[in-house]
Amino acid sequence: MSVYKRGGVYWYKFMWQGHMFCESAKTGNDKSARRMESAHRTRLAEGLVGIREKKTVPTLEHFLQNRIEPKTIEVIPTNQVEANSRKRARSYKWLRSGLRPLLKHSIARMKLDGITSEIVSEYVTQREVDGVEIGTINRELRVLRRVLRLAVEWKVVEHIQGVQMVGEEPRRERIVGDDEFTQYLRCSPPLLADVAQVLNETGLRPDECHRLDWDDIVFANRGQGKLSVRFGKTKAARRTLPMTPRVRALLEARWDTAGNPATGSIWPAPTKTGHIDHSSLKKQHRNALKLSGVRPFLLYSLRHTFATRIAPHVDAWTLCKIMGWSSLAVAMNYIHPSEERVLSAFSSVTRYNSGYSAAQRKLTSDENRLEVTAMIEG
Repeated sequence: MSVYKRGGVYWYKFMWQGHMFCESAKTGNDKSARRMESAHRTRLAEGLVGIREKKTVPTLEHFLQNRIEPKTIEVIPTNQVEANSRKRARSYKWLRSGLRPLLKHSIARMKLDGITSEIVSEYVTQREVDGVEIGTINRELRVLRRVLRLAVEWKVVEHIQGVQMVGEEPRRERIVGDDEFTQYLRCSPPLLADVAQVLNETGLRPDECHRLDWDDIVFANRGQGKLSVRFGKTKAARRTLPMTPRVRALLEARWDTAGNPATGSIWPAPTKTGHIDHSSLKKQHRNALKLSGVRPFLLYSLRHTFATRIAPHVDAWTLCKIMGWSSLAVAMNYIHPSEERVLSAFSSVTRYNSGYSAAQRKLTSDENRLEVTAMIEG
């Protein structure tokens, strides 16, 4: 113990991991000074008092380019190690779309622990000025939030501020009518028409449809045949669905045109993935809408259309299985009954209740009459 007295006050002095500590005990009692020195040593040993220099906190740009982007690159596996890498890359794939706008903004030059709610608000304001929709901004903010949380998990920073979403996103409620869809198909090139037909009759997510391989298709000798979804947002997305006659005929025609391949993409394209993606059909879809005069819709709206069309004919759990939902609550966002259907449902309930009440009144009257007769005869 290095306790000494300076004037009327005791001080303590000791060395700890190369650092010299010399502090006043602020007491004239030597025993109290020794206890304070011992307590200081204990706090240092437990890590409650920092003596090392803080880690250098990287900027958001440096962290994204060196730690996040390499994990989003999907490789074609040739061994088990690369297969595991591809699996990990898929878990980070959704981050990819939100990295580019973050890197272009001045927020990328901020240190991770310096990204405050004010900085995030400035980013949101700039994106709104650029004409970006709220849904897109929220997706980018979710990416930012996940990135900052990963920085904490990986011990890059000790803590970060929370990232709040921007208001309520507009719900996608566009339902494509049968006549509209028929007119749309007439004005669509073959590739777009085939993809749209599959989406409209299976309810697949566009990305699930784009990734279909011939390995996923079974043309039964008798029956409809089936297609399997092996990749999706959740475990529930992996499912097997029967093919409608039109979808089977469409895929058989593509199979014959491709030379009856055993493997390979159903929708091959000169992209990194080897198949079409969301950008492959954008121009064709826009031209088809313009030529057909159909009110604009997204290809994803065909999934909403399918769910709304099939929902009245199946139970809730079967609907979840068909659509690849992990929760029935998701149905609230996909099923959009028309006003005519709602009015029809109310009319049916009214007719049912009216008939039931009349029957009940007649039954009660008959029972009372029988009871009175029995009393008289008795």
